[in-house]
Amino acid sequence: MAEQQNQNQNQVVEEDLNHLLKVRREKLAELQESGKDPFKVTKYDVTVHSSEIKENYEVWEGKEVSIAGRLMSKRVMGKASFCNVQDLKGNIQSYVARDSIGEESYKEFKKLDIGDIVGIKGTAFTTKTGEVSIHAESVELLTKSLQILPEKFHGLTNTDLRYRQRYVDLIMNPEVRDTFVKRSQIIKEIRNHLDAQGFMEVETPMLVANAGGAAARPFDTHYNALDEDVKLRISLELYLKRLIVGGLERVYEIGRVFRNEGVDTRHNPEFTLMELYQAYTDYHGMMDLVENLFREVALKVLGTAVVTYDGVEIDLSKPFERISMVDALKKYKDIDFTAIHTDEEAKALADQYHVAYEARHKKGDILSLLFEEFVEEHLIQPTFIIDHPVEISPLTKKKPSDPEYTERFELFITRREMANAYSELNDPLDQIERFKAQEALLAAGDDEANSMDEDFVNALMIGMPPTGGIGIGIDRFVMLLTDSYAIRDVLLFPTMKSLDK
Repeated sequence: MAEQQNQNQNQVVEEDLNHLLKVRREKLAELQESGKDPFKVTKYDVTVHSSEIKENYEVWEGKEVSIAGRLMSKRVMGKASFCNVQDLKGNIQSYVARDSIGEESYKEFKKLDIGDIVGIKGTAFTTKTGEVSIHAESVELLTKSLQILPEKFHGLTNTDLRYRQRYVDLIMNPEVRDTFVKRSQIIKEIRNHLDAQGFMEVETPMLVANAGGAAARPFDTHYNALDEDVKLRISLELYLKRLIVGGLERVYEIGRVFRNEGVDTRHNPEFTLMELYQAYTDYHGMMDLVENLFREVALKVLGTAVVTYDGVEIDLSKPFERISMVDALKKYKDIDFTAIHTDEEAKALADQYHVAYEARHKKGDILSLLFEEFVEEHLIQPTFIIDHPVEISPLTKKKPSDPEYTERFELFITRREMANAYSELNDPLDQIERFKAQEALLAAGDDEANSMDEDFVNALMIGMPPTGGIGIGIDRFVMLLTDSYAIRDVLLFPTMKSLDK
């Protein structure tokens, strides 16, 4: 019985919606017949945005203003009405009186629908209740909305619909618009910070013959003109290092990379990565750089280096903790990995703690698996996990004091990896051996392993200076500074499965 009632209610709602859509089409046809087709309007002179009038009212009081935006509400009261218009920077009320705009224009105003885009010209004033408003002298319909905004019936609460129809999400949810304004500011401040330190922004290929620089499965595509199979890049690393070889001592790139992997709250198959490389420094220099970068960008965008994420205060103002992967495992799980000397001992340790591994895994792989299982969940405040095993770091310099480990770190905040950095491997003979080891893994079925890049090895043969490099996941950084739980919340158009699937 309840199910039947719900079906009946849904049918009534659908019929009401269809009627409203039909009415909007009829209004458009009427306008077009009278020679007032809004879709023939090509421009409107906007002099100010809503927030500028509100925030600097003493400047605009009594002066003529011209705004344009979407009609979000309308209250008709006989000879005078109120409406609310939303533009890029907020919204503002307008007082629309028949005597001010003319009888014919007032009739047309009363026929406007929520969602229509209008231009309003008038003077700034405050109402009796003290609300900053515009006393309209003219109202012009610039675009007729033929669709109903979702909150008319049920609100835009469906998460899947919000991601698929981001344009509606931006209209209905001011906090969503604020997130993406902040995202733009964050990227701008990253560029400002690096440019001020002498870094040069560059661009490198997205379609590559050899997708290297990370452990990830690439997307495959094909060049018709060249009749060659190519891949979408999974990293920015190998081309940027070629530029270091060429004498460009400080380079960075902010761009899309593509990894043919799962979709979850932290991963999207295409995402924004920032990588930079600096000659004549090491991973300690990269730690200093990224710590200062995170702190300064937060200060510039948010006005504070203490941010709240998921109800927890994250302090970017204090020095970030620096601890080795081995010491972190000892600190948080009391496992002394220094006592492990062979692959067999490492696997026995994994068995003891019920951590799954594959037959091909070596001692360093097991350390990484134990770290992921027992340590990551504790890394809430900014923490550099340094000195990773060589098995999982094919492009990193070995530690001179302990060649089983490398000069590498990952920055963790809120249990998430935020950055990955190395003292870059510049020994071409060592690099060849590591590529060979990666190719053996590839042959054994690891579809995330790298293959030999002959041209990159040739670049190293020419000679690359000692170099520090880092990769920062821009999306995760934006998540941190905007208190966003899922990566889809900071991507304007996240990857979604097609509805017809």
